Amino acid sequence: MRVALPLPQLPPICTVTKGRPTLRPQGSHEAKMPETPFRANWRPRSRYVAVAGLTLLCAVEVSAQQPRQPAPSTAPQAKAAPPPASEAGPVGTWIDHTGRGAVAIAPCGTELCGRIIWLKDPNDKQGRPLRDGNNPDRAQRMRAICGLPIIGGLKRQRDGSWDEGWIYDPEQGERFDVEIRLSGSDGLQVKGYKGFKFLSETFQWRRATAPLQPACPST
Repeated sequence: MRVALPLPQLPPICTVTKGRPTLRPQGSHEAKMPETPFRANWRPRSRYVAVAGLTLLCAVEVSAQQPRQPAPSTAPQAKAAPPPASEAGPVGTWIDHTGRGAVAIAPCGTELCGRIIWLKDPNDKQGRPLRDGNNPDRAQRMRAICGLPIIGGLKRQRDGSWDEGWIYDPEQGERFDVEIRLSGSDGLQVKGYKGFKFLSETFQWRRATAPLQPACPST
């Protein structure tokens, strides 16, 4: 004949300490096994397995009660638009590498362009204004060098430089591709090239700190 043994009333075994589930410490609240014929077979190894199982159940119960944190958004962030040309660092007046001329770089729509605004010697030996006499276009050869547009089409690049533009050298009467980028707060690196930058020449211009006189007439 089988005899039903009464089950002991077990106190809560799960507590939360600093957000972590733990079992109640052994002591006055420890659940004691009933005295049964199988009590002699209750070995420490079996006890450790039982405690581990209770701990796992406790952790599952506590995690189910805690509010879930929203998952981080994986939506792509909109890229910031490049600043307008009016806020670009290269805007200003720059004295070229020879020290005999200065170029004013300014916005031209979304691009940058530049023209000569000062020449140390604006006239030839006869006192006449220097002309664009080496220009391959005969119709342009009477243009005065002072005030001549010599930079155009510069576009802002992701690395902060301005490229894909052109620069005109009136001494050679030739146009080159050009890239410019700031070199410190008062320097400008001007790289002229023909299609490929490994065939290039780089010059250092410096920012004018005071108005240059006499200035070239505006065109």
